[in-house]
Amino acid sequence: MISLLCFAANPLQSLTTFAPFILIFVVFYLFMIRPGQRRQKTWQEMLSKLKSGDRVTTTGGIRGMVISVKEDIVQLRVAPDNIKLEVVKSAIASVTTDEDQSKP
Repeated sequence: MISLLCFAANPLQSLTTFAPFILIFVVFYLFMIRPGQRRQKTWQEMLSKLKSGDRVTTTGGIRGMVISVKEDIVQLRVAPDNIKLEVVKSAIASVTTDEDQSKP
């Protein structure tokens, strides 16, 4: 009974017991969760700004030009034969700008 009272009477000891767990959670949040949330937010913004005429790359590596954007479907024109493809909007990995294409 006396040992329980001594443990409860010393809050600093209980804080030092949980400090490594709190530190691990903070580091995990700062280096894993927060950057992932930022990437997700910028990707969602990129998808919402998608318009006809943009050059895009899909997650499968297909590059093409956007013909039309519907609610969750994007029509692409793929070179060299101007083939039309329909892909899900979430399959768009990036929008390629003219600056990206001019770099060697």
